[in-house]
Amino acid sequence: MRKLALVGYGKMGKLLDQLAPEYGFETVLRLDEVNNHAGAGITAENFQGVDVAIEFSTPSAVVDNLERLAKLRIPTVVGTTGWSQHLPHVQKIVADYESALVWSPNFSIGVNVFVRLVREAARWMASEPSYGAWAWEIHHATKKDAPSGTLEKLVAEMKSAGFNRRIDISSNRAGSHPGTHEIGFDSPADTITLRHSARNREGFARGALRAAQWLPGRKGCFEFADVLFEIPA
Repeated sequence: MRKLALVGYGKMGKLLDQLAPEYGFETVLRLDEVNNHAGAGITAENFQGVDVAIEFSTPSAVVDNLERLAKLRIPTVVGTTGWSQHLPHVQKIVADYESALVWSPNFSIGVNVFVRLVREAARWMASEPSYGAWAWEIHHATKKDAPSGTLEKLVAEMKSAGFNRRIDISSNRAGSHPGTHEIGFDSPADTITLRHSARNREGFARGALRAAQWLPGRKGCFEFADVLFEIPA
């Protein structure tokens, strides 16, 4: 079995740990806010023999964690959100140390298919000026970033598909909701609504483990869409 390190051991980390054997992994290192304070747990000694790491920590810790992992040349899957403004810096570090990274605002397979559906709808609607658009999401009250990285990705894909009119963006945070994203187009004649709703965190964990299976032996920065759609494993 491949050796897996979990950097971040909250709800997602514990779920990854539970599911890891199904994907051929033995978890050999578990780092949390206590034993990895200020990145102190990411050392060559601790990561000796580790094949791949999955990072699900916090926005304030993720960039430092990723830099340390890249310097150790540990292939890493990062599921933490709220740090995308630092992506160019992280990509440079990964390239400089010839390491490997898979990142995504969302590791749900369904969400990644949903992104492609939204992009195609936006491409067709770009030339229909009677249609306005909105983008909305809701997550649990403890989610720190709003709008979510997934909603930002959806809006970016709409714009890259040529939809240059205003997109009204809104977010809600309440209760324990695992996540719903909605994109809509409305005209005087009709409304089109596209929606993805997560039932629980399991889909995110399984996607991250699938990426962790795929990453070892590769170099560079990849998105989860590369794992699913573009680059043969």
